[in-house]
Amino acid sequence: MRAGMTFAISIQCALFVTMRNEVAVNISRRVFFGIFPCLLLAWGSFAVAADNPISSESQQKLDTIVAKGLQYLENSGQAADGSFTAQAGPGLTALAVTGALRNGKTVDDVVVAKGLKALEGFVKPDGGIYGNGRLRNYETCVAMLCFNEANADGRYNETLKKAREFVTGLQYGKGEIEQEDVWFGGVGYGGAGRPDLSNTGYLVEALIETGSEAEDEAIQRALVFVSRCQNLESKYNDTQFAGKVNDGGFYYEVPREKIDPSTSPERYTENGGIRSYGSMSYAGLKSMIYAGLTKDDPRVKAASQWVKDNYSVEKNPGMGSAGLFYYYHTFAAGLGTVGLTEVTDADGNTHNWREDLINELAKRQNEDGSWANENGRWFENDKNLATAFALMALSYCDADSAKPAGTATE
Repeated sequence: MRAGMTFAISIQCALFVTMRNEVAVNISRRVFFGIFPCLLLAWGSFAVAADNPISSESQQKLDTIVAKGLQYLENSGQAADGSFTAQAGPGLTALAVTGALRNGKTVDDVVVAKGLKALEGFVKPDGGIYGNGRLRNYETCVAMLCFNEANADGRYNETLKKAREFVTGLQYGKGEIEQEDVWFGGVGYGGAGRPDLSNTGYLVEALIETGSEAEDEAIQRALVFVSRCQNLESKYNDTQFAGKVNDGGFYYEVPREKIDPSTSPERYTENGGIRSYGSMSYAGLKSMIYAGLTKDDPRVKAASQWVKDNYSVEKNPGMGSAGLFYYYHTFAAGLGTVGLTEVTDADGNTHNWREDLINELAKRQNEDGSWANENGRWFENDKNLATAFALMALSYCDADSAKPAGTATE
């Protein structure tokens, strides 16, 4: 484990039960699933976490590229005021600092301390943590993840408590619409308007990591929306789109009205279905596990089959190079959260996904330590954003990241 990592399992397990009412310590995604080992899956096409999930050679390569990435953030990526790509709002600063904290930096490191100070300037009286308000759910959720990683001493208890109340207030539900509405349980970038799986996934992660339990109302409401974003015809998805693709993957949004496939062949199939793609499918899988589903649930079974059929570290399946670094993050977070070491693909080839990801990101790293996507869609040609996503993805690849307090085979 790299020096400075803050995932103290023995301490945090004892404190978890108090977290629902008091946000007192950092509950990492690894700790959560160490406490609830029944959620760590062992599917037929997968292997659960091993004692040594990556080789010593891969660990050395990982340490090298992470160190270079962190050096880039500190020496080149961060502005004098502590922000990262300030024009993009506080979200990118939150992602970059989270990437640093999850890879061994501490609150006393200069890059983190400056970044936290910059992020603190966006805390609003209503509990949100955002810029102009257009992205208030997304920005608040990623800021919550960042502050939670830095909260070992409880300095952000009150900030996180208010932020939790703020983001749950943005979620569709609680009377304004009924569960029959396909938007129920979801949330969008700014709260109002169309909800989407990406923002709903961030909401679920932010709430779980700051103390919510799977059965909490906001998490279960979100599960309703997430299930409707899956290409799976079942009692959990009765939308008009559910059975048109039916491959078990996930898509970004649930339209309220019938779609015209000719408007976006990239997104829609000729029969009026919505195409699954990589980053959303891993975000959906992770959210379902956070919400308490197990390997026997048909939604999880279908999602696991999609992972097997579409395994890749070279592209964002269904989107190619678009959103590739966000895909790397959701890919690693999804597989890491469920405690997996290996995936057997549709051709029968077994992959150590951590080693595959380390090797791919090592090839893609720039000389200055940064990463950037040549495809500028969704702003991923910005070095700070791509580097933040890469570092967050790599935080799931460290040998100790695959050693939760317990694993289960059922």
